[in-house]
Amino acid sequence: MTTWDKNKAASWYKDQEWIVGCNFLPSTAINQLEMFQEDSYDLTTLNKELKWASDLGFNSVRVYLHDLLWHDPDNFLERLDSFLEICNSLSIFPILVLFDDCHRPYPKIGKQPLPVNGVHNSGWKQSPGMSIVHEIHDETISDKEIKRLQNYVVEILTYYKEDQRILMWDIYNEPGQFGVGEKSISLLKLTWEWALSVRPSQPLTACLDGSVGEEIIKTNAINSDIITFHTYEGDKLEETIKRLQKYERPLICTEYMAREFGTTFEFSMPLFKKYKVGCINWGLVAGKSQTHFGWSTILDLHKKKESKDFLEGDESIPEPEVWFHDILRKNGTPFDKKEVAFIKKITAVKKLQ
Repeated sequence: MTTWDKNKAASWYKDQEWIVGCNFLPSTAINQLEMFQEDSYDLTTLNKELKWASDLGFNSVRVYLHDLLWHDPDNFLERLDSFLEICNSLSIFPILVLFDDCHRPYPKIGKQPLPVNGVHNSGWKQSPGMSIVHEIHDETISDKEIKRLQNYVVEILTYYKEDQRILMWDIYNEPGQFGVGEKSISLLKLTWEWALSVRPSQPLTACLDGSVGEEIIKTNAINSDIITFHTYEGDKLEETIKRLQKYERPLICTEYMAREFGTTFEFSMPLFKKYKVGCINWGLVAGKSQTHFGWSTILDLHKKKESKDFLEGDESIPEPEVWFHDILRKNGTPFDKKEVAFIKKITAVKKLQ
């Protein structure tokens, strides 16, 4: 099984509307585990907030899964199926992410931490986590643990390989980030091998810009059916698009939009549309992940005393003067009414060809 050739990738992209949407986490979940675990799976909020995404004109959402959810695959698949059904009813086609090197390195199944007051993504968990990634590279990992990860990738891709509700598979988000480093190359290569052994009908990808390390980026470029990338700086966006056009494959920016860095919707979306690039911004509803606060707040996390600064109850989550990511409050009102009006106007016409 191989990566799609350029003609097949182009043909697939030509059949799509302009792909536009958001990285999605319900406001009641602090991370991907809390989103999908049985005791915190929140159908009411999913229905409400995905409808808000549809109302903005979004036809895709990028959603992170987690290897630890595969400890009970039947029940997890039942919940994922119900999520996909909600999306399908709204003509939203998700991009599903399998692994991730970003943020907290030691994930655990079960009750998740409460958010730390005012800190960007204070509870997000890597998948499978720095220790496992390093053990794979150093060849100290057990055969049992490798098999567990392989089963997660192969079995979920096999289960959904012909499912038309899914737009794409993003097999590994930003390998090498958050100090995990170039040792991610070993798991990344295994993940590509496992994914291509299934070769689902949907395209496979992992980002170039956003990943860390020359070999990691080269591996993703060689294996991706569709080229995906992350750009949050306004002064880099157009030059990044032009640079990545050399691959002669469809482009989708699967992370963008940081107001203080200049990648506002008003700036970014016309560029994406001009160059026929799909675009998935970070965040929809400001909630427990607190991604409406900037990255700089992560640096202050070590100063927080957990016993005093954990917040219980989303209604108490503070609001910065200028939001970093996200579009709507928990009651559905926008951070910026003019911004929402602009999004609705530009997404009203999605034909690119």
